[in-house]
Amino acid sequence: MKVSLLVPFLASLVVSVPTPPSNDVVSYDGYKVLRINTYGHPSALKEKLSGIAYEQWNRDIYKHLDILVSPDQFATLEALDIQYQVMHENLGDSIAAESNSKLAWKRQVDDLSWYESYHDYQDHIQYFEDLQKSFPNNSELISSGTSYEGRNIYGLHLWGASGPGKPAVLYHGNVHAREWITSPVVEYITLQLVTGYKNGDSLTSFFLDKYDFYIVPIVNPDGFVFSQTSNRLWRKNRQPPPENGNQSCIGRDINRNWEFAWDANPLGASTNPCSQSYKGEAPSDTPENQGLDKLVRKLRDGAGIKLYIDWHSYGQYILSPFGYKETLYAPELGKWTKAAGIVSETIRDSSDAGTTFTFGPSGATLYPTTGAAPDHVYSIGRAEFSYTIELRDTGKFGFVLPPELIRPTAEEQWEGQKALLGLLDEDFFDGEGPA
Repeated sequence: MKVSLLVPFLASLVVSVPTPPSNDVVSYDGYKVLRINTYGHPSALKEKLSGIAYEQWNRDIYKHLDILVSPDQFATLEALDIQYQVMHENLGDSIAAESNSKLAWKRQVDDLSWYESYHDYQDHIQYFEDLQKSFPNNSELISSGTSYEGRNIYGLHLWGASGPGKPAVLYHGNVHAREWITSPVVEYITLQLVTGYKNGDSLTSFFLDKYDFYIVPIVNPDGFVFSQTSNRLWRKNRQPPPENGNQSCIGRDINRNWEFAWDANPLGASTNPCSQSYKGEAPSDTPENQGLDKLVRKLRDGAGIKLYIDWHSYGQYILSPFGYKETLYAPELGKWTKAAGIVSETIRDSSDAGTTFTFGPSGATLYPTTGAAPDHVYSIGRAEFSYTIELRDTGKFGFVLPPELIRPTAEEQWEGQKALLGLLDEDFFDGEGPA
C-alpha cells in the first residue's frame, strides 16, 4: 500500500527554487518552510497541492511533507485549508542569521570556536591543511580529482603505527551543496582522531593503528561555493545541461550518478536536468564522481574498505544498502542493522537533546534511490560496512541548521563513530561481544 501511494507522489513533485539570472544572489526573503502531516496518504495531499509550486525538502514523505513556498504561492496554499507547522517563518531571515554569526577563527586546529559558525570554502581548505601540519608524520593531504569548475576535491589520509596500508575507513561530506552541517561534522571527527592520537588516547590510537582514514569533507566544492555566494539551497554540482536540454537547468546530483544501479529503478532518480535529483546522461558522467570512484576502486584493490559513510542532512537516519529497491536486502543487513542500532543508542545517550536516529536499509526505510554512493561502495568497492548518515534535525530547521547546533551535532557524531569503529571486529557479530 505504501508503494502505491509513494510512486505517483514522487513522480510529480514540483520544484520552485528560484534561479539567479547570472551571478546574482537568490533572495529567500518572505519564503516559508512548512511541515504538512500526510496522515499516511501523501497522494491525497499531493492532489490538494497540485495547483501551487513548491520545493520538497524532506525524504520521509509518508509521514509528513516539508515544503518551501514562495510569498506569491502562500496565499493560495492557505486557501486550501491545510494544517501545517512553520519551520521557517521567513527563510531569508534564517539564512541571514547563519552569515551574521561568523566568528573570527584563530587559525589554531584546537580552537573549537571553528565549530560555532559556518565558514567559507577557502577557510575549510586551510583548516585541513593546518590539521595535516599538526600531524605531519601520520598524515598526508590527498585529492580525489577536480570538480567541473576546476576546484580540488581535497582530503586527508591518516594512519597510525607501522605506517599506512591498513583497511580503509572512508568519509564523504557535503555531497549535496546546501547540507552545510556535514563538513564540520567530518572535520570534528578528523580533529578528534588527530588530537586523540597525539595525546596518547588509547581508543583513538587503536582506531588509527588498525585502519587508514580517508576523509573528504567537501565532495561537491562547486555546488558548495555556489550555495554560499548565490543560492543557499543549491544541491547539485555546477555542470551544464546536455546541449539539447534546457540551458537554464544547471547541475547533476552526484549522489545519483554512481555506476552501480544507476538505471535500476525509474523512481530512484530523475532524467530531467531541471530536477534536484537529476542523475546525469550516463553513469559517472560528473568529474566529481569519476574522481571519487577512482579512489574507491584504489582502496578496494589495496587493503580493502572496512567502513564507508556518506554524510548528509537532514532527518536523523542511519541508512544501509540497498537504496534502489525497497525489498532487496543484502546478506550483511543483520550486522549493519545491529551496528546502526548501537550507534543510534550511543548518540541518544550522549546527547543533551536525546537525539534519536532511525536506521535500516535505505530503500525500505525511505524510498528508492538509484546511483547512490553506499550501494556502489558496497557492491563495487566491496566495503564491509556502508552507510548514509542523515544528520540533525528532523524538521525544525532542516537544511538551515543554526550555527549554535554545529558543535553539539559534531560531538554526538564523534560518540557514535567511537561506538561504530569499536564494533567492526568480526567477533562482535559472531556473538562473542566486543574485544
